[in-house]
Amino acid sequence: MSESESGRSRLARALRRPSRSQAVVGVLLALVGFAGVTQIRTNEEDSTYSGLREQDLIDVLNGLAGTTQRTQAEIDRLSQERQDLLSETTQREAALERTRREVDSLNVLAGLVAVTGPGVRVTIAETTGVVKVSSFLDVIQELRSVGAEAIQVNGQVRLVAQTSFEQGTGGIVVDGTLVEPPYVVDAIGDANVLAGAMVFSLGPARTIREEGGELTVEELASIDISTTREREGSEFAEPDP
Repeated sequence: MSESESGRSRLARALRRPSRSQAVVGVLLALVGFAGVTQIRTNEEDSTYSGLREQDLIDVLNGLAGTTQRTQAEIDRLSQERQDLLSETTQREAALERTRREVDSLNVLAGLVAVTGPGVRVTIAETTGVVKVSSFLDVIQELRSVGAEAIQVNGQVRLVAQTSFEQGTGGIVVDGTLVEPPYVVDAIGDANVLAGAMVFSLGPARTIREEGGELTVEELASIDISTTREREGSEFAEPDP
């Protein structure tokens, strides 16, 4: 047997039957190789992950931050607009309500609408004499001065600021209409105050008695004043909603 064949034979036997020390060395070499490869791959992956994810995250966060700011700004703007609209609506409704009340009050004072409410009924009868137009006018003026909102006479004439009074034959001419005694004056307002204005010591009741007449007052919880004046123009029309 040649020396080369003898060497090859020993190598073949060693590969087929590795010794314990050879096996250990082989395993260690395999582990070292695997660890090296794994470390290289991990380093590459970590490097790629760290770079890309961080940048992506920064971009995403920046985008979200910008979106959040824009969204919050829009929310603030819409909230302010809503508040402004609510405020404007409230102010408009309040102004309309005030206008409606003023229109209603002016319509009542102008005698353009019928009115119902508490008040007094003043009856002036001629007993032994004739009630003068000046004394009758004192009654009306006293009622107005203490807050009468609406006044009518004998259910015939609605009295307003421009109403005229004249002495007539058999009665008093009120705005061209002859009103005959007994004169029944209905007035809406604070009944107690209106009644007190008629009967105080120097009030109209005393003057009426001195002229041969008699004045009585009845306080009522509700009086209907149905007479109205004709509307001239549209200065007291209802406001548009």
